[in-house]
Amino acid sequence: MHRLIRTAQALVDEVAEVPNLPARGQNVMATAVTRYAASAVNILVAAARSGATAVHAGAVGTGPNADLIRETLAAEHVAIVSPPVEDLDTGICFVMVEPSAERTFVTTLGAERHISLESLMTSQPAAGDLVCVSGYSLVGSTRDPLLAFLEALPEGVEVVLDPGAIFAGLPAPVRDRMLALTATWTSNAEEATQLTGWTGMDETSAAVAQRVGGAVVIVRDGPKGCFVRDGDSAAYVRGYPQTPVDTNGAGDCHTGILLAGRLAGLSWHEAAVRANAGAAIKVTRRGPNTAPSAAEIDDFLASVAAGG
Repeated sequence: MHRLIRTAQALVDEVAEVPNLPARGQNVMATAVTRYAASAVNILVAAARSGATAVHAGAVGTGPNADLIRETLAAEHVAIVSPPVEDLDTGICFVMVEPSAERTFVTTLGAERHISLESLMTSQPAAGDLVCVSGYSLVGSTRDPLLAFLEALPEGVEVVLDPGAIFAGLPAPVRDRMLALTATWTSNAEEATQLTGWTGMDETSAAVAQRVGGAVVIVRDGPKGCFVRDGDSAAYVRGYPQTPVDTNGAGDCHTGILLAGRLAGLSWHEAAVRANAGAAIKVTRRGPNTAPSAAEIDDFLASVAAGG
């Protein structure tokens, strides 16, 4: 069975629900604080819950943060294939979530940045696998080993780029090197605009497609849905607006379900329908790794079709 291989950083999100962001130099009282295994974990969990075989090739440390990541992934039958980083724990992302469901982040660095070509190769990529890359891995100590790994992939392994907000600001040679390796781009509309200068899902997806040659391009815009470009085919896929309680991890949820659909043999359009539905369910749940199961997505789409 073909697999989803995730190479990005697994972190622990320490999520504080706040009534508002504090002014600079001021304080605000959180109404709740919860710890979640997150970042790379979000896509892996979402894909696994939609039936994909998923593995984590990124580095995981030793300590309470790393233990939470291992426990979360083990519960979803997601294997961590790289050896543990001894004597260093995994980092934390501090997240403040406002009542609007908007979130603000501060990220620390830890064991997740200690990768090598050899540690990534423990995933044993093979033709038909999807390797999902984060733009946040293209900075610092993870950049060079990641690019070396991607350039050494066997024929038939497809690279999926989740660029993140950081990608457009990377040095042009790094961006170009990564785009030359990319078979699929999946991002939100803001990230696509940052790279291309265009706005709107249709326009930005077309502009991204020009930058990545023959790659598949998916550009999403939350409740508005997404736009899918696959060669000469281009189509809008409707969204499913909800009243959100937490948008943290919604894009990751979308990506994980999208790629699980592709691994299951769905077209990009069919996979995007399920991804839009899954992300709509996720924003009604607190926590970044709270993607729905395949059965929950089935029930949601059936309810929509029935006018529910």
